[in-house]
Amino acid sequence: MRSKLQYISQGATDADQYDHIRRALDYGADWIQLRWKNVTDRQRLRLAERVKQQCEKYQAICIINDSIAIAKEVDADGVHLGLDDEKIEKARRTLGQGKIIGGTANTIADVIQRIDEGCDYIGLGPYRITDTKEKLSPVLGIEGYRKILLHLNEHRIVIPAIYAIGGVGLDDIPLLLEEGLYGVAVSKTITDTPAIISEFKKLLSCANLS
Repeated sequence: MRSKLQYISQGATDADQYDHIRRALDYGADWIQLRWKNVTDRQRLRLAERVKQQCEKYQAICIINDSIAIAKEVDADGVHLGLDDEKIEKARRTLGQGKIIGGTANTIADVIQRIDEGCDYIGLGPYRITDTKEKLSPVLGIEGYRKILLHLNEHRIVIPAIYAIGGVGLDDIPLLLEEGLYGVAVSKTITDTPAIISEFKKLLSCANLS
């Protein structure tokens, strides 16, 4: 079973990114998505090489955000692609069947597209307003998730693991799991307080959603 908690990295500099990821790993994170925007591919590659080594040390999943080439170069466990990024088909062809391919979604149509593309998991959001991502899609809230999951269930569409993303806090976990979300992807809260990882994992383990 894949982890129900993803940590999406934050940090303006290489040092900040690496330190935040290392601390998250120290506190029990077992799924790291390296997300570092507005830098060169060379900078991201150098950081990705170090992060992959750390994830191997901690036996954690290492996912690269937005770059199939970097995921391939460092032999990451997979890649996460936004709706405007490279194609899922290209990621599968380049990385191979054994790698994890994730995709972002915001609407029912997006989710169905991601399923048709063969994503292994979907990051669905944002749950609420968050300042960790530019060009934020429309906020879903719990009603948005409920509507999407109800539609999928009514049409008997087999879905991959769906993670809530975007401003998710500890208090949100029970309701999100009750609605049928598999897990959550968290950035700022874990960056600021990595010790909270154990509380997230405890709450997420309460639901048998495998």
